[in-house]
Amino acid sequence: MKRREFLKVAGVGAASTAIAAPAIAQSMPELKWRMTTSWPKSLDTLFGACLTFAKFVSDATDGKFQVQVFAGGEIVPPLQALDAVQNGTVEMGHSAQYYYIGKDPTWALFCAHPFGMNSRQQNAWYYDGDGQKLIDEFGATFNTKCLLMGNTGTQMGGWFRKEINTVEDLNGLKMRIGGWGGKTLAKLGAVPQQLGGGDIYPALEKGTIDAAEWVGPYDDEKLGFYKIAKFYYYPGWWEGGTTNHLLINLPKWNELPNNYKAIVQAAAGYANVEEQARYDARNPQALKRLVANGVQLRPFSQPIMEACLKATNEVNAEESAKNPNYKKVLASIDTFRNDELLWWQVAEYSYETFMIRNRPKS
Repeated sequence: MKRREFLKVAGVGAASTAIAAPAIAQSMPELKWRMTTSWPKSLDTLFGACLTFAKFVSDATDGKFQVQVFAGGEIVPPLQALDAVQNGTVEMGHSAQYYYIGKDPTWALFCAHPFGMNSRQQNAWYYDGDGQKLIDEFGATFNTKCLLMGNTGTQMGGWFRKEINTVEDLNGLKMRIGGWGGKTLAKLGAVPQQLGGGDIYPALEKGTIDAAEWVGPYDDEKLGFYKIAKFYYYPGWWEGGTTNHLLINLPKWNELPNNYKAIVQAAAGYANVEEQARYDARNPQALKRLVANGVQLRPFSQPIMEACLKATNEVNAEESAKNPNYKKVLASIDTFRNDELLWWQVAEYSYETFMIRNRPKS
């Protein structure tokens, strides 16, 4: 190439670089956001998902987008994460949306509700069904953008000081239970109470509650419930799969450059998978340790399960009759779940029950 032609080409390249650089800079602003959570730092599953998210966002932006994560109570109480995001106290939060049934019970349907979908079915509903569209519409009325960011899988039925053999044993029982499941138990005479994770052990220890549920073996072991209540029931019929959400102040979300939005969505998606994987990997060994420490595993009886399903159907009918949002979202879930259960009956359930029957007894 002749010298003059080379200089001409080089000049064009330099000019394009000079023009492109400011555009790149504008699309990669330096941001420092805060995320409040509903979790204590000791829970490396739930709180850990938030740290995973923050690291992903930072790494993907070469440190230009920093998210500082705070445990429940450091900025606002654990059960006020939505409030803090909604009013702009913080830009982000991480929570279980059934904590906010006092604002609207529809929130529970997006998180976990009695006899709802399991975690894989929930992911399918959000990613390939109407789930994300519906929570976008509903969340906007609370000034909030919500993205999937974790799932516990099917939870345990909780810790009880005494055995629960009949439906009548639930009458008068004071139980810490999160979300909409307490409404079902109340129909059966129980007295539900909603407490943050860090407040459950003291209440159980002092006897102000008779029973408590949190998540499952790995987290429950960390919180020490087995030291007080020895009867550990299953399954957590009120939480067949508990979706945790990343909450983002809607105006702040709308201000983000498109590449940052894509990074946030990718980071939340990764944390969504990782949280479930951690529970699936860690729960089995934790369950073994709990049993070795004298914990008594007990299944809820068939009559109790059936009574709870009947009460749940009554709760759903009552709320749907007066809450159009609840009715709309529940109808979408019911239709989607029925098809999912057909598929699970044919393939997933058949395979897993065969494998369980033939599991080596060791």
